[in-house]
Amino acid sequence: MKTFALAFSVLSVAIAAGPVHAAEISFAANTTGKNVEFLSRQLAIFEKNTGNQVKLVTMPSSSSEQFSQYRLWLAAGNKDIDVYQTDVIWAPQLADQFIDLKEATKDVAGQFFPSIIASQTVNGRLVALPLFTDAPALYYRKDLLEKYGKQPPKTWDEMAATAKEVQDKERQAGQKDLWGYVFQGNSYEGLTCNALEWVKSSGGGQIVEPDGTISINNEKAAAALERAKGWIGTISPPGVLAYQEEESRGVWQTGNAVFMRNWPYAYSLGNGADSAVKGKFDVMTLPVAAAGDKPSSTLGGWNLAVSKYSEKQEAAIALVKFLASKDVQKARAIELSNLPTLTDLYDDKDVAAAQPFMPNWKPIFQDAVPRPSATAKVKYNEVSSKFWTAVHNTLSGSGSAAENLELLEADLTTLKGDAW
Repeated sequence: MKTFALAFSVLSVAIAAGPVHAAEISFAANTTGKNVEFLSRQLAIFEKNTGNQVKLVTMPSSSSEQFSQYRLWLAAGNKDIDVYQTDVIWAPQLADQFIDLKEATKDVAGQFFPSIIASQTVNGRLVALPLFTDAPALYYRKDLLEKYGKQPPKTWDEMAATAKEVQDKERQAGQKDLWGYVFQGNSYEGLTCNALEWVKSSGGGQIVEPDGTISINNEKAAAALERAKGWIGTISPPGVLAYQEEESRGVWQTGNAVFMRNWPYAYSLGNGADSAVKGKFDVMTLPVAAAGDKPSSTLGGWNLAVSKYSEKQEAAIALVKFLASKDVQKARAIELSNLPTLTDLYDDKDVAAAQPFMPNWKPIFQDAVPRPSATAKVKYNEVSSKFWTAVHNTLSGSGSAAENLELLEADLTTLKGDAW
């Protein structure tokens, strides 16, 4: 990425946002993968070309912990944080705490995927500008599947059977630490994403339907959770019940898993110079319960919002537009394998050359299933917490899936009250 191109971009952003006087602004962002390293380099360019100074406030990689801290800061009217990196699901919950970016971004908003802009628009207000989108895939060791004459699995049962066979044969050959499948089983938002995929791809609905119906207590959903419970200790390590994204990636990247469910960021890291699986893996859509079912990756993504309590909103808007610009998103795609939110970048030759999987990922996220945040609105965090708790209880052997989903339905009905 040429510095002069970024310099031109940031100056254009500053001009578009209006006159910006030198300011010191604070930006809260998560620490997953190499996000902080990448941001530090981009912020240095922004500072050099605008005269503004940016303090990077690092947040936990757990989105649940990050949300809790954000909510505390915003509820207190904190003026110390100007820009927040936000999860796609937080827009309805935090909308009142962020400024409307619609007017300031009208010159660039049309370049983004309309559905992603819509996900960050609440009551007609654009509360965050999309930074990168996300949808998980199934990572698989193509070398091991080829070694044992196996095809990439299309169903969850095929995945489990292949994982068990390869795992057992490799252990017999001396690879004692190999497991068949790693995912995110900790009791947090990541488990909601995983379990929603199991349930939706099994025809069990999406917890709460768009019309507000609580649909989770059904036989297909229960069967999906019982299937996942059967993985624990057989193809997945018992410790997976404490795994988040980085723990899963750690096992995978050291060569100790046949399959992994994870987000796109793990792709470039898996092909890094220090990775034991460099050049040995590929990705595909997540499995389904049975032929005819539709693959269901949870829609993810991260965005940039400006606090309404910020006293440096012009500079904050300039930073948001810079970080979401084409040049920076292109660099992010090439260096971190994060999926752009700008349509043109999926036809970019440099991106395709650096990340050949990326153009094929476009239909995965376009067909991804959203979590019910738009329906549950300010109650979504409680909905998700109750869901992941019921799932974690099931996976850890505390009650059957049917029992836990029946209790969950009762809890969600009480939470819903007369309406969401």
